[in-house]
Amino acid sequence: MHIEVAYAATDDQLLLRIEIAPESTVEHAIRYSGMLDRFPEIDLTRNKVGVFGKVCRLDRVLEESDRIEIYRGLVADPKSAKKRAKG
Repeated sequence: MHIEVAYAATDDQLLLRIEIAPESTVEHAIRYSGMLDRFPEIDLTRNKVGVFGKVCRLDRVLEESDRIEIYRGLVADPKSAKKRAKG
């Protein structure tokens, strides 16, 4: 089956379309995609992941055409950043 794996670093982004075996998990697909080699800052014990914008667990079984997203940690608290912007 075909799925996509997406990650956006601060200065680079990548969307890969890969073919994996049916019943594959999110973690398997991420590891198989090579994203962890390309972006060594990704730590699956810390980075959240999701499918089509909904956070999920690494053991979630994928379906045809799913898009896995690997999320970066926040650099700043959104509420604090908003307060600073208002000045």
